[in-house]
Amino acid sequence: MKVDDIDKKLLEELVEDGRASYVELSEKVGISRVAVKDRINNLKEKGIIEKFTVVINSEKFGKTVSAFFEVDVEPYRFQEVAQNLADHPNVASIYQMTGPSTLHMHVLVENFLKLENFINSELYSVQGITRVESSVILKRFKSRTGYKL
Repeated sequence: MKVDDIDKKLLEELVEDGRASYVELSEKVGISRVAVKDRINNLKEKGIIEKFTVVINSEKFGKTVSAFFEVDVEPYRFQEVAQNLADHPNVASIYQMTGPSTLHMHVLVENFLKLENFINSELYSVQGITRVESSVILKRFKSRTGYKL
């Protein structure tokens, strides 16, 4: 998909502030408000912009423990386990990975007791999971969503 310099600049501005108005964007990019609207609609139609959303600070929302998991799964249960975990409300993201681990998962919970319960009740009890390794985040230095151009 071809994206020109103006589209790239629009995307950069939207990554920084997804609520910027067409007028604000037109001033920053140097094209009319109508042209901005048309370009954004085109980027949405092409699937380059998937959706507009809000980023919530999980710590300020009460989810103070953030952990990453490497989860190995028996191949014949892979899709079932991955979808089951993806549907869990504490799972922020889950990916199929190459290398020694099958799934890489990010989990957000309120406290360490909730993390312990998640591990014991939600992971260790799932049929098909053969190995679980976890790492807890001590301090976040940078976190971003979307793609930086």
